[in-house]
Amino acid sequence: MTDHVTIARRYIDLWNERAPGRRRELLTEFWTADASYVDPLMKGDSPDGIDALISGVQQRFPDFRFSLIGESNGYGEHLRFQWGLGPEGVDSPIKGTDFAVLQDGRIRSITGFLDQVPAGA
Repeated sequence: MTDHVTIARRYIDLWNERAPGRRRELLTEFWTADASYVDPLMKGDSPDGIDALISGVQQRFPDFRFSLIGESNGYGEHLRFQWGLGPEGVDSPIKGTDFAVLQDGRIRSITGFLDQVPAGA
């Protein structure tokens, strides 16, 4: 059985991981080899492409961290969760909702939506 809560937490951990080697390990372990990511601002295919996106976000927001908002939920090979991006200890200024398609308990694709983005972010 797929543990949707654990998968959402691992996803957030990946986006917060600053060590490139460890980030690659997480991508290899918890994402499929043909994984893809898309949101209104960026798109990446394969673990290499997704890793580059994560690195870019970390460089743009060096003092921000991702966190889960509320409870993730899913059924079968589908998962939905909300996240925030901002400084620790305050309400996140950037928020979004992501939808994952899984394959054998690993992330195959993410489609992201930006729910709240302040001007200039």
